[in-house]
Amino acid sequence: MSANLLRIARDQARQASRTRGFASSAVARKGKSTSHPAEPRTNLPHTPDLVQDLYLREIKSYKPSPVAKDAHVGAVKAFALPPAPKAPSLPADLAAELSAYDAAEPVPASTVSASADAPAHESTGADAFLTFLEADVPKPEAHH
Repeated sequence: MSANLLRIARDQARQASRTRGFASSAVARKGKSTSHPAEPRTNLPHTPDLVQDLYLREIKSYKPSPVAKDAHVGAVKAFALPPAPKAPSLPADLAAELSAYDAAEPVPASTVSASADAPAHESTGADAFLTFLEADVPKPEAHH
């Protein structure tokens, strides 16, 4: 009877060593595995993961709270269409205004710029710019 139990235990141990991976390589070298090391082991027993099972159960049981129909009332301003724009209207005496525009004397641009408060001693143009470039650059003062 004990020989029969030993034979059954030995067969179960061999079957377990063929189907399960070993934790260390030294143990794997001692055991005689019939499967190739690069071959994936698909018949490994499933070990329950308590944290993962708890997490999945909680996710599946989660029910979001329903959103109220008037939840947007305080956050969104009521939409109102802008007033329709008015079409531009022509002046009543268009011919008189056109003749007044044609009769007006144009003002040259040089007289407009001369009437501004520009200093007279500063000249503008290419000569003034070249003079500025040729001027000596002041040396920075040493701060002690």
